[in-house]
Amino acid sequence: MPISGTPSRAQLVDHLVRTRIAGDVATPRENNLSHYRRLANGDRHYWLGLELGDRWTDEQDVLAVMAERVGVNDDAEHRYGQDTIDPELTVDALERLSLRLRKAAEDRQRVLFATGHPGGLLDVHRATAAALRAAGCEIVVIPERLQTDEGYVVQFADVAVLEHGATLWHTHSGEPMRAILTGLEREGRDLPDLVVADHGWAGYAAQHGVDAAGYADCNDPALFLAESEGTLQVAVPLDDHVVSPRHYDPMTTYLLSGAGLL
Repeated sequence: MPISGTPSRAQLVDHLVRTRIAGDVATPRENNLSHYRRLANGDRHYWLGLELGDRWTDEQDVLAVMAERVGVNDDAEHRYGQDTIDPELTVDALERLSLRLRKAAEDRQRVLFATGHPGGLLDVHRATAAALRAAGCEIVVIPERLQTDEGYVVQFADVAVLEHGATLWHTHSGEPMRAILTGLEREGRDLPDLVVADHGWAGYAAQHGVDAAGYADCNDPALFLAESEGTLQVAVPLDDHVVSPRHYDPMTTYLLSGAGLL
């Protein structure tokens, strides 16, 4: 059943588990471990716009960070089957993000929103952008005619997305964010004070030196490694595409309430 008003922490934890945003998530253990291994082996597709160098070449080190910051099973011998996201860690990260949003609102900062998961997270970003705009922040308008090898970088409902074939496109690449920041610099415009995004969009912004926070799934370890190193300000663990995007509404309400934006 929908949650009326702003949920308590306990209500939100229960909701995250019931909707499988956290708890026993749909992403299988074998997929998680495969991605950790590929990142450790230097596959840049899994670096999500970050430059990890040779700091994470042991997949067991990656697993240890993911167990600590996401709540996946820390047993290296658990190779198949169910894996988890700790909902308490999800809410902890939302609370850290709410503090950064509060600062953005208090300082009337310039904020850029972007998503590579428009089917799940677009409205989370849209609602956050609307709340910050109402608080006096400038929501950064991206340059026009931006393009990557995957498609066009456009802005929809104040959120930058990748468009391909008249469809909003799923991507973990950092290249769309590279195109935005390079485009802003080319036009002589200031970079954002804060980027709120996910996956490679957040990773590239953080690597570029912009304050950035992002959402990521338990099979996308790079943002959590970046948070552990201090490159990324906040990484929020969640299943990034559950059955209904409306399931994220209570989470968004909790986030905005904590930031003083409701």
